[in-house]
Amino acid sequence: MKASSGWVGGVAVALMFSVISIAQTATAPAKKRHTKPVAPAATQEDVQSLRDLVQSQQKQIETQSQQVQQLQDQLHQVLDAVQQANANSQKSQAGLEQAQAAAAQAQQRADDANRSAGEASSAAASATSATGLLEKQTKDEQAQLKNFQTALGRFRLTGDVRVRGENYMQTGIEDRNRARIRVRLGLDGQLSQDFVGGIAIATGSLGDPTTTNETLTNAFDRKTIGLDRGYITYNPVAHSWLSLTGGKFQYLWQRTSVTGDPDLNPEGFDQKVSFDSKHGFFRNVTLQALELLYGESSTGQDSYVLGAQAQATFQAGPWTATASFLNQHWNRPDALLAASAFAVQATTTGSGTTSYPISGEGPGCSAVGNLSKFAPCAFAPNGMTNATYLDIAGKAHFYSGFDIADFILNNTLKTGSSRLPINLLLEFEDNLDAAAHPLSAATGNPVLANVGSQNKEYGGDISIGQTKTKNDVQFGYSWYRQEQDSVLASIAESDQRAPTNVIQNKVYGSWKVRSNTLASVTWWYGRTLNTNLENNAALYNNWGGAVSNAFVTGKSTISAPGLQEPWLSRLQFDLIYTY
Repeated sequence: MKASSGWVGGVAVALMFSVISIAQTATAPAKKRHTKPVAPAATQEDVQSLRDLVQSQQKQIETQSQQVQQLQDQLHQVLDAVQQANANSQKSQAGLEQAQAAAAQAQQRADDANRSAGEASSAAASATSATGLLEKQTKDEQAQLKNFQTALGRFRLTGDVRVRGENYMQTGIEDRNRARIRVRLGLDGQLSQDFVGGIAIATGSLGDPTTTNETLTNAFDRKTIGLDRGYITYNPVAHSWLSLTGGKFQYLWQRTSVTGDPDLNPEGFDQKVSFDSKHGFFRNVTLQALELLYGESSTGQDSYVLGAQAQATFQAGPWTATASFLNQHWNRPDALLAASAFAVQATTTGSGTTSYPISGEGPGCSAVGNLSKFAPCAFAPNGMTNATYLDIAGKAHFYSGFDIADFILNNTLKTGSSRLPINLLLEFEDNLDAAAHPLSAATGNPVLANVGSQNKEYGGDISIGQTKTKNDVQFGYSWYRQEQDSVLASIAESDQRAPTNVIQNKVYGSWKVRSNTLASVTWWYGRTLNTNLENNAALYNNWGGAVSNAFVTGKSTISAPGLQEPWLSRLQFDLIYTY
């Protein structure tokens, strides 16, 4: 491109010099010449010749002028071409430089692209490796999740929340009203092919195993919660008739609240063999042994229960019944009368007539009659109503031993409505180790030789209906006559008038509002059975109402032993939500 522009420039310069030369030749004026004196005037022919010559020269000048003009035009064209060529050359030079820069940039980009491609290839390899690891991890996590879901599927959540309104009324005593709450939460399930187990927590005073209620009081404080159950059961698939349980568990035998409050979960071991039959009169036979531990001692002998039960279920048409016989022998129960401050959750300590407040939540010492007001003391959350005495050393003992024989016949009769079965339970219980005669409430607690052994309980419960599905209803009535030493007062039913030495009526009704919600009302109507006996609840009002006619301790509900105690009316309204 530069050679072409040089050639064009040369041509232009040559043309320019040619034009200048012609122009000088055509336009230069004629020099004056010094001549000799002219000759005589020219002739007409000379003039004409001269005119012709002048015209000829003018034409020649015009032709030359036209040629000059043409050369000038050509020169301008050449100059324009040179300028255009120079501009194009400059543009070409700039384009070349831009092209070279673009090429360099493209090369850089190519290098970057190659480097990025290498990095991408490396990243892809890493990603492939990571993907493999992630897939493996995902598979492992999925396997773990599946195992967890499988394990979780073997368990079930149990428990409930109960809100209760409660009222006490008794002649001569201030009414008492309180609101209470119970919360229970448990997890039960299959630990393996042959083992099942569970744990549960519940509200309630740690020093009172007979209730899981918490009263709505104490300036909105947090409520106590503790381990309520924890057990493992061996029930082999190959021998489904065998069941071995250890830990803290629900009652595994047929029973009523006479021998143990429904909220109490015994501790120890249970062995059961059970055989079913789908045909014939007898449908099941069950035999079991139990060992319950309630007093371990590091300095002496332990306290425990040894027991056994035989049970049979039979069916005839619409009638189904389960009959059972339970025997429980309580070894060294006196440990219950010398419980530690921790065991009774005492709120005071001291000796003699002096006491000091200490922190704690619970019933504290059951200080009736001659029993100690300070730990070690009697463990009886709802009052000690069994007969007791002090030895020469001042140590407390039960007046009777406890060898419980309990017979129960539980009947169910189907009616025309599947929702309205009739249920009838009959119970007879006898303490085979009770003293032959009771102790009197009189000074010195002499033996009442004219009164027989206080060792029996009679009871029954009849109801119609059930509470299984939504809108089910049930109505029932219970009656119990329970003598003073028929069972241990420390663990008996907590809602009745007194643990023992009581006659008790109960009327109840329930409505299944939803599949998981139950509304119920219960009316307890009871009184002390024999106010002549030592440690009876009429003399030591165990529910703590303020009494206007104080007799022994300022809390008695009668003015003298032997008088009939006014009936205590206890009304409960419950709303229960079940998980």
